Amino acid sequence: MYLEKINHPNDIKKVPRAKLNVLAQEIREFLIESISETGGHLGANLGTVELTMALHLCLDFPEDKLIFDVGHQSYTHKILTGRREEFPTLRKHGGIAGFPKTSESDCDAFNTGHSSTSISAGLGMATARTLNGKNNTVVSVIGDGALTGGMAYEALNNAGKSNTKFIVVLNDNNMSISENVGGVSQYLDNVRTTEKYLELKEGVKGKLSHVPRGNEMISRIQKAKASLKSFVIPGMFFEEMGLTYLGPIDGHDISAMVKALNEAKRCKTPVLVHVLTKKGKGYLPAERHPARFHGAEPFEIETGLPKYKRVDPNYTDVFSTVMCKMGERDKDVCAITAAMPDGTGLKRFRSMYPDRFFDVGIAEEHAVTFAAGLAMGGLKPIVCIYSSFLQRAYDQMIHDVCIQNLHVVFAIDRAGIVGSDGETHQGIFDLSFLSTIPNMCVMAPKNKWELSDMMKFAVNYDGPVAIRYPRGKAYDGLSEFRAPIEYGQAEWINMESDICLLAVGSMVKTAVEVRDKLKGMGKNVSILNVRFVNPFDKEMILDALKTHKHLVTMEENVKAGGFGENIAEFLSSQGRFAKLTNISIPDIYVEHGNVDILKKEIGLDADSIVDKILKDGEGLS
Repeated sequence: MYLEKINHPNDIKKVPRAKLNVLAQEIREFLIESISETGGHLGANLGTVELTMALHLCLDFPEDKLIFDVGHQSYTHKILTGRREEFPTLRKHGGIAGFPKTSESDCDAFNTGHSSTSISAGLGMATARTLNGKNNTVVSVIGDGALTGGMAYEALNNAGKSNTKFIVVLNDNNMSISENVGGVSQYLDNVRTTEKYLELKEGVKGKLSHVPRGNEMISRIQKAKASLKSFVIPGMFFEEMGLTYLGPIDGHDISAMVKALNEAKRCKTPVLVHVLTKKGKGYLPAERHPARFHGAEPFEIETGLPKYKRVDPNYTDVFSTVMCKMGERDKDVCAITAAMPDGTGLKRFRSMYPDRFFDVGIAEEHAVTFAAGLAMGGLKPIVCIYSSFLQRAYDQMIHDVCIQNLHVVFAIDRAGIVGSDGETHQGIFDLSFLSTIPNMCVMAPKNKWELSDMMKFAVNYDGPVAIRYPRGKAYDGLSEFRAPIEYGQAEWINMESDICLLAVGSMVKTAVEVRDKLKGMGKNVSILNVRFVNPFDKEMILDALKTHKHLVTMEENVKAGGFGENIAEFLSSQGRFAKLTNISIPDIYVEHGNVDILKKEIGLDADSIVDKILKDGEGLS
């Protein structure tokens, strides 16, 4: 077992070259066995085993710097830097993260989790290295899916003009999470079918050099804008930006990649090394279903099927069903996603209404402005993006949608605590940043039926509207409470006196638990389902003050700028100073781990909330 000999950074260099393929197989077997137990990102990691090994053979850690775009392909890197024995804790509370993390290892050069950032970060680090008089190597690894994000091109443009020693490795597997779309993917398809350009380039030069005035012809061609590389170099796009292009190279051939990477290290200017890999390689279920094994739950190795079958629908399932029904009823309804048709529940809508489904790639900013254009053209666009990823399009929501008061619906999945993916994926800021935007209507459903009702309301609403809903099983309680959705109006679930729980969306379920506990202590407790965070129901809140001494706001969002702070400001503006307890997420970045454990740690579970209410309510009679 060569894998057992990898316990520290750079140990791979002690493995005989003839046995590297054996090590690659051992790493794959380890990844499959480990992730089948813990869950995690499998397909991307299986596809980059040899690539990561080649990088580790050419680099010295931690002196050299390796930045993974997004980072869901970093498991082999973690193994090769001595973290193999920690894999049973992968993505668990207190365990190793599913993404690179500088606090976890000095071999992790940059924290990642969102797409299309690695080239910018790598170029910055390479520039700092040069200015500091150092000579270490900086490499950014970016997938072809991440190249659909505009930030990657901003960085490439800057890199090409920088004259800085810097290596970009393009991991080309024709996949992001789902299959890639758009012009970039088509361009790379063409590159994949082209011969290696260096051989062709040298062949053309060799022929010309043997004809009269051939060298003069070569010089003129090189100087012309439509130069030799414009018709013989498959990577001309990158060359025209100022990067030296090497490839395409078999991403599962360690020797070929080592040769290319060492050649790239000798260059004094930016180099792009283009490698071709297969997502899920070595495990047939992952090869056949790469999207399913992008982020896998624990599974049976023999079949690839989940160990724990999901019986009850989650909020994404409910959204999916509603979208299909609305698409059938209204030909103007269309759906937009940023490279996540499966994750956002749009797979069925895409099959049923392909002409009204738009996957724009990993390009959230473009998705929002594209939707604004659709709305201006008379359609009813529904933009389906995870809460954490929507942050990237804040400017477009303001300038292109809300200033013009356009009817764009934002279906915001994974709002609140999402768990295992950690800080970069927790959707804990959306209530704050959405509520600051004039014209933006913000809603949150208490259960699966209310999500359906809110979607129908949103499609018929005239203006920007956002619906945020959590990850996981859709709450099916309180089915008897289904008052019609009316703009800006909350809903009473229980109306008593003394303590009033003002609960937002997912926190209504928690409020029911809190109320039951407080009722067992002899307390009078009401629950108000907020429904609308912006605008919130001012009249109903003022009415609540007539019979309640203690208001408790409950939200799965950070405190700063959230619903609770807005209520406090409102009460102050009205000269009303009732006891107010704010139950929210502390203004921190929430680590990875089990959702229930995380909620207890940050005080968002029922027991912690009851304790805080009792403590804050001391002295009230």
